[in-house]
Amino acid sequence: MERRRAVLAQLPRMHRADGTPIRVLLVDDERVLTDLVKLALGYEGWVVDVTLTGRAGIERYKSLRPDVVVLDIMLPDLDGLAVLSEMRALGRSTPTLFLTAKDSIDDRIVGLTAGGDDYMTKPFALEELVARLRGLLRRTAEQVVEEDPILVVGDLVLDESSHEVTRSGDPIALTTTEFELLRYLMRNPKRVVSRAQILDRVWNYDFSGRVNIVDLYVSYLRKKIDAERKPMIHTVRGVGYVLRPTE
Repeated sequence: MERRRAVLAQLPRMHRADGTPIRVLLVDDERVLTDLVKLALGYEGWVVDVTLTGRAGIERYKSLRPDVVVLDIMLPDLDGLAVLSEMRALGRSTPTLFLTAKDSIDDRIVGLTAGGDDYMTKPFALEELVARLRGLLRRTAEQVVEEDPILVVGDLVLDESSHEVTRSGDPIALTTTEFELLRYLMRNPKRVVSRAQILDRVWNYDFSGRVNIVDLYVSYLRKKIDAERKPMIHTVRGVGYVLRPTE
């Protein structure tokens, strides 16, 4: 997984035009697979909603308005073709990728003819899935943009492609979690973010209320980013943290 994460990190980040994360609806009843896909797409900064049945997928689709759908064909209630038909009947053309064990040419033709935009067979490489979803979003989603991989706040520079961080030109070595935390703060400069928001975006799940893990990693980051320099990371009491460029 670390090797996959390193590969995916080389790609420029994608998000909605309003700055919010790409939203993915994953409809598949294999829990191990959904956990892996959710983890991989989480590294992209995307939010993944999972349902295990076709009916649940349709209901979630109605309320969620996702940017892209990943859909299994062989589901325990409806098959994926019927699910997509009901989704399309709602008048939306959300890009949809079929992810299935059905691997014959005829199956592919049926899936694409039924309205699917792409088709992948199991087993598959997570890197390829991410690449295909990114391709779908580029071609079909009007409100999706790709970012410059270089983030700059004051004299602090973070390169998402190489995972290099410098301040005033001096290199700063960070752990993976410290890097993700700094990246989130740098994507939200001058904006106060709560501990709960940091937990959700950096760790992708909560620690059952143990927000002190955020405080701990902020302290680690301060020692490296602000050491013997004018501080950039500030605490807003009762709210959270904010990253501001120095004057």
